[in-house]
Amino acid sequence: MSSAETKLASLGLSLPEVPAPVASYVNCVRTGNLLFLSGGLPIDAETKIIGKVPTQATPEQAAQGARICILNRLAVIKEELGSLDSIKRIVTLNGFVNSEPDFFGHPQVVNGASDLLVEIFGEKGKHSRTAVGVSALPLNVAVEINLVVEVED
Repeated sequence: MSSAETKLASLGLSLPEVPAPVASYVNCVRTGNLLFLSGGLPIDAETKIIGKVPTQATPEQAAQGARICILNRLAVIKEELGSLDSIKRIVTLNGFVNSEPDFFGHPQVVNGASDLLVEIFGEKGKHSRTAVGVSALPLNVAVEINLVVEVED
């Protein structure tokens, strides 16, 4: 088990099955030492966080959904690289929140993803970030996260 997976286990977390793309795209594209990950959704075997924030999903539920998005993206990275220990740095994270027009807590929702990356990877989990509200997301999910990750050559 990689050290990142050991850290996940110590947090009581595990990686889900890699989700299949729901449209005409791939989960991950590698160019040089960068991985560009498609948007991940807050869906796993037990949970699906859907609806507009804050009227159909609370900000706390959406933040938990952002964590699920990260676990899904990490599963993609492990499938691509064979180990999470090949990650040198999380470069950037883009978070999209399915929100009502008068909701402005997008950063707090996306913190669910950012905080988990730092919990798992420490300094190399710190990243640049965008957190925005949008009028709708695929499958009516509450949040979607994509990443750019630097990996070992």
